[in-house]
Amino acid sequence: MSSQVLVEAPGVHRVEAHTPRQPGPGEALVAVHAAGICGSDREVYQGNRPDGYVRYPLTPGHEWSGTVTAVGAGVPGSLVGRKVVGEGFRNCQVCERCHAGETTLCSAGYEETGFTQPGAMAATLTLPARLLHVLPDDADLTAAALLEPAACIAAAALKANAQPGERVAVVGTGTLGMFAVQFLRAVSPAELLVVGTRNDREALSRRFGASDFRLRDEEVPGDFDVVIETAGSASAARTAAALLRRGGRLVLTGIPAPGADGLDPTDLVVRQLEVHTVFGAPPEAWAHTVRVFGAGLLDPLPLVTHELPLTEFPQAIELVGAGDPKVGKVLLRP
Repeated sequence: MSSQVLVEAPGVHRVEAHTPRQPGPGEALVAVHAAGICGSDREVYQGNRPDGYVRYPLTPGHEWSGTVTAVGAGVPGSLVGRKVVGEGFRNCQVCERCHAGETTLCSAGYEETGFTQPGAMAATLTLPARLLHVLPDDADLTAAALLEPAACIAAAALKANAQPGERVAVVGTGTLGMFAVQFLRAVSPAELLVVGTRNDREALSRRFGASDFRLRDEEVPGDFDVVIETAGSASAARTAAALLRRGGRLVLTGIPAPGADGLDPTDLVVRQLEVHTVFGAPPEAWAHTVRVFGAGLLDPLPLVTHELPLTEFPQAIELVGAGDPKVGKVLLRP
């Protein structure tokens, strides 16, 4: 019997029978291969996701991969049988921001798979076919389940616009940080520094292409052209800004706790720093991620440490929040 996770309210969930919803016009039905868990899924379960960014009862799961099994009217039949991943933001497609390609800023309001719409912690997922990105036929679907966080970092890498020969750095050594290393390595930087808080992440950082690794309390010259911050704390943002040369480019992807002390505006102006932020991934970033993955320049598999069945959803949530250095990306398998 196929099943799904249903979070009825904060801290209350059950694993129940799942009935696939047949695709309507413009939709596709996907057999889910795996769904990843991140900190935002933990927020959904604990009930501390911001108002307006979750709607209960809910089947979570915004990081996923799978295979198209059926399509609705108006969708090419050639999609059936293809391996896919999919964008999470259910944008309106008609507002000014959507027309500009900035679908994560859709003015119609926030709707996202796994938060306000049914997610992929189920045997199947039905969603608008326009959100799908087709993978190569030989793609590893377990690795592809991590392409959603990779796409968020692709958005950061595109905004950073690092050029060959520039000096670049990444602050943060979690899943997002390791993806940032891989995207930046692909542009052939002169130097690629990773700054973190754990020595045990040095080997993996270097495996993905880092030329240097430092702990955050170590002295580092502040003359980098580009820095991507992925750690999600105000102190990490300040560290990232301090690494930049005058006129350097900073991209923030982490979300600190509300009310956190931010960057010094005087420092930003006097040093003429260029600051960008990322929340989610627009289509351009998704397309870039799938291309880089298909070219073999993105290797998500070393980041996966646990694969569990849907019935172990609460254990998976615990693993994600335990702070155990041996826990990387946790996947649920229907």
